[in-house]
Amino acid sequence: MFEGFERHLIQTSGAEINAVRGGDGPPVLLLHGYPQTHAMWHAVAPRLAEHFTVVAADLRGYGDSSKPSGGEDHAAYSKRAMARDMVEVMEHLGFESFAVVGHDRGGRVAHRLVLDHPDRIEKLALLDIIPTREVFARTDKALATSYYHWFFLIQPYDLPETLIGADPTYYLHKKLGGWGTALDTFAPEALTEYERCFSDPRTIHASCEDYRAAASIDLAHDEADAGMKQIECPLLLLWGASGIMGKLYDVEEIWHPYARDVRGKAMDAGHFLAEEQPEETARKLLDSLK
Repeated sequence: MFEGFERHLIQTSGAEINAVRGGDGPPVLLLHGYPQTHAMWHAVAPRLAEHFTVVAADLRGYGDSSKPSGGEDHAAYSKRAMARDMVEVMEHLGFESFAVVGHDRGGRVAHRLVLDHPDRIEKLALLDIIPTREVFARTDKALATSYYHWFFLIQPYDLPETLIGADPTYYLHKKLGGWGTALDTFAPEALTEYERCFSDPRTIHASCEDYRAAASIDLAHDEADAGMKQIECPLLLLWGASGIMGKLYDVEEIWHPYARDVRGKAMDAGHFLAEEQPEETARKLLDSLK
């Protein structure tokens, strides 16, 4: 995967971030979701690299990035801290401003990134999410059943860590195939990479910390910004028509109060757009980012 891309290990003020870089042109940062790594972009990144300099990074706690301690308040896995990593990664690579594409957890990091560092972000694309504070505010039986991991992973240490750690591959496969996506949708080399990284107990713990932060310190940051900050750059929303977000919510309508310039499109897919529909995902991103 990522033939022709260079690998970088970049020390930020809070973590060491694993990333790959390829292509030439305006910079675009790709951020992955749970329970994956930057490998989820393997079919999209080469297409974008025909027009852009593409950086695909592992979020702190995931993949081959470092796994710092979360702290009692989980602040090390706040989206603010994770976003700061990415500003420093792009600075290290020579980019003061850039476009960002985030899926799932990476989309939440991207949302915080554009709020905390608006001068850095030229364009934003968010894949298959609504804002974190909206997820919690709108939770009902249907959402809690489908997105049960949001409430399982936030349980105190070490309940989820112990249960997942008993058979991480089983759990990983259940999550990847749990949103209506067949497991054989994922390229074998990508699935092998997810299995390798998720088998590390430190990754399991760090990913729990990510969700614990979302239900605590991230909500505090989001509430402080509510009605005070909007996304100023153009925002593209993509979501799966057969995914949970697309079934339960009017995704574009929910985002309108959060951004000045919003356009969205449902795709014939579930949750994992970049792997279920890589050509269409790349095409829509190219149309938006150019």
